[in-house]
Amino acid sequence: MSVAVGSEGTVAERREAGVAALAERLLRHLVEVPAALIVLAEIGILFAGVVARFALHRPIVWSDELASILFLWLAMLGSVIALQRGQHMRLTALVTALPPRAQVLLEVLAVGASALFLAAILPQAAEYAEDEWFIETPALGWSNMIRAGAIPVGCALMLATCAVRLLRHRAVDLLIVAAGLGAIAGLFWLLGPAIKGMGHWNLMVFFVGLLMLGVLSGVPIGFSFGLATLAYLSTTTSVPLTVIVSRMDEGMSSLILLAVPLFVFLGVLIEMTGMAKAMVDFLASLLGHVRGGLSYVLLGAMYLVSGISGAKAADMAAVAPVLFPEMRRRGSNEGEMVSLLSASGAMSETIPPSLVLITIGSVTGVSIAALFTGGLLPGFVLALALAVIAWRRSRDEDMSGVQRPSAGVILKALLVALPALVLPFLIRAAVVEGVATATEVSTIGIGYAVVAGLVFYRSFDWRRIYPMLVETAALSGAILLIIGTATGMAWALTQSGFSRDLAAAMQAMPGGRWGFLLVSIFAFIVLGSILEGIPAIVLFGPLLFPIARQLGVDEVHYAIVVILAMGLGLFAPPFGVGYYAACAIGRVSPDAAMRRIWPYMGALLVGLLVVAAVPWISTGFLGR
Repeated sequence: MSVAVGSEGTVAERREAGVAALAERLLRHLVEVPAALIVLAEIGILFAGVVARFALHRPIVWSDELASILFLWLAMLGSVIALQRGQHMRLTALVTALPPRAQVLLEVLAVGASALFLAAILPQAAEYAEDEWFIETPALGWSNMIRAGAIPVGCALMLATCAVRLLRHRAVDLLIVAAGLGAIAGLFWLLGPAIKGMGHWNLMVFFVGLLMLGVLSGVPIGFSFGLATLAYLSTTTSVPLTVIVSRMDEGMSSLILLAVPLFVFLGVLIEMTGMAKAMVDFLASLLGHVRGGLSYVLLGAMYLVSGISGAKAADMAAVAPVLFPEMRRRGSNEGEMVSLLSASGAMSETIPPSLVLITIGSVTGVSIAALFTGGLLPGFVLALALAVIAWRRSRDEDMSGVQRPSAGVILKALLVALPALVLPFLIRAAVVEGVATATEVSTIGIGYAVVAGLVFYRSFDWRRIYPMLVETAALSGAILLIIGTATGMAWALTQSGFSRDLAAAMQAMPGGRWGFLLVSIFAFIVLGSILEGIPAIVLFGPLLFPIARQLGVDEVHYAIVVILAMGLGLFAPPFGVGYYAACAIGRVSPDAAMRRIWPYMGALLVGLLVVAAVPWISTGFLGR
């Protein structure tokens, strides 16, 4: 009898697994095809806009508008694909150290918590999209609901994906996790009045305690940000939850971020056509015989390309796909590679033309031209600090059999790589000369890469285009969801009054301008770790720059210090959004870099303190 029951149970489990697998395949086809088509459409629309404006002198007035509409759909559909593939960034260091039974429960918790957030905001997203019905877009005259509808559709598809994944687990595990989530929600409801009475200390409960609990439990980072914000607003305020959706929309809709998927696609295209190999072979011929040579190449590449796209994630996306494959082939540790990539993202925040420099100049009145001039040398100082760590970490590298190539070999590598090496100069020239915007310029690079792959390198696999487009959408969605939910969290912190109290406390700090600088460094490291970079600057720049002027701190110097401190927090785990963007772009688990990144973060902090202590580094070329 027991055998028969066991057989029936096995048949039932197989039937459920088969249904779940079929539903998952249907969902994937439903999402992947339109997402790939949208990536192609974005490339075509922006490239057509460049040609029409620069070559034909007949601008397409609706191109940016249509690109913006499609971009939100790309972000949401990409988030669905990332969830289906398990590519949303999450920390699993604690999870993997637990017994198998606990790992299963935490895996159910990760999916269940994501589903809880999606279920909570889905009605709000539908209401938000409905409210947008009466708003018309300026150029096309379409209802804005066409764009905003991407959010409820994406949330519904992600919720369906979570449901399908939960079907793979036992009912008892689902009940345990549901009871746990319900107990946490009930506890917040019961203690709501007491938590509300804590004042700003309740921010620690939600944005430190609850957020850390979610992150360490393996809940995807984007959903952890969203749940913390949702819990805070529901428990301590009467603010309608549609505000979370509107802030997510704002965070994911910035057209400058469209450079992220386009540079991601450019990166995989460069690798597929053989351009990446040609560039890496040439760079390796110059530095490959030196210990840690490719690490120096990565730092130099980030210094040179930074600011081309205006988005740091896009800068990393332009560099990492070129260098990481060869670094892996040479035996570099994945955690070490992504640690250096993340640290180089923080290092290059002040290198013009940086969007952060433009933003801080706009909101504080500091000369943007002065910031462009002042930002170069501090970035170089931090690059040197990182190079020292890279040198130390590569001392045990096995260099046996590695010989310095002859001049003839280097020249041959240069000739082969020349068409590929033209690309970064072409991209920068297109921006500087006004041919294309920072968002559009990647399409010029894509067009050039296609021609170079077909004509010069004779390596273009058309069969790989569709998987590359889908991978681009998934990676972009994983990054953009984090940015969207982080923007919602930034809004919640601002509305709490925390920003005003922080500014008042910093003004009252002892130690004059040096004390103020040290407190600013600490504050912006923390703010950078919990806010996306530009919101932190926009929120606190106008409050703190008048204080800096009163204390005699040069405004350019203070801007550089603040930006570097914010970047340090932004690219440092466990909360820095930039860190997870680097892991996503490098296709490396966050766990792999968690222990290895701290020496690089320490080098950045030392470099930052040097820049803060020596104002000439920021102002010397200004003649001050």
